[in-house]
Amino acid sequence: MYPHGVIYQAGKSKSHSEFFLRPKLLTKIFFHLFRSAGFGFVTFAIVGVLFTLYPIVKEEIKYRFTKPVSQISGFGEIISKALAEEADHARKEAASLNLESYFSLSIPKIKAYANVIPNVDAGNPDEYGKALKEGVAHAKGTSFPGQGKTIYLFSHSTDSFLNFGRYNAIFYLLGKLEKGDNISVYFLDKKYVYKVSEKIIAGADDTSWLKDSGKGERLILQTCDPPGTSLKRLLIIAVPLLTGN
Repeated sequence: MYPHGVIYQAGKSKSHSEFFLRPKLLTKIFFHLFRSAGFGFVTFAIVGVLFTLYPIVKEEIKYRFTKPVSQISGFGEIISKALAEEADHARKEAASLNLESYFSLSIPKIKAYANVIPNVDAGNPDEYGKALKEGVAHAKGTSFPGQGKTIYLFSHSTDSFLNFGRYNAIFYLLGKLEKGDNISVYFLDKKYVYKVSEKIIAGADDTSWLKDSGKGERLILQTCDPPGTSLKRLLIIAVPLLTGN
């Protein structure tokens, strides 16, 4: 504020002097203008800060007080649509081969196409004998496609050429498969493709292949060897086909 009023100059003595200060009109005008300009600059600075911080403050408030929404809702819809289209394609492709997309097998090289009966006890002749008249059997206790473990499918366990016609001979030409050949499995409306990696002849009593190796997903197809006998077991080992292979 500009000087005004009465000023007393106090000294050591009891006497004192008195002065009256009265600034000029022009001085008062400049002082008021200067003070008003100061308030204007401060107000402008505050408004500028508010405008700058408003978007940040707005988003912070929205984050704290708005109910969370899935960040991938739009992407989720795309994924759902893609999965639906994939399932529809698998159903149509399986149907074109007279197969069920619920669980079935396709090996074009040897023209082997069959539905798969799940959870068949490989140690019960009555149970697997009945299943093998209908298609390929999935060994109970082994995994299913997409679970990352061993999937064991077997077929045609007849011990005599005379009984050969009683059983489904889908795997009769299994020995023709070589490393690199493809095998397709339809499971729950999804198609899984595997590539043959090994062909093994094992003993008839060797059940170690039913156990998971712990080395990832693999598909094992088993049939008797030589065909029509129960002397040995022919095993085809296949692994998931990677995209681009």
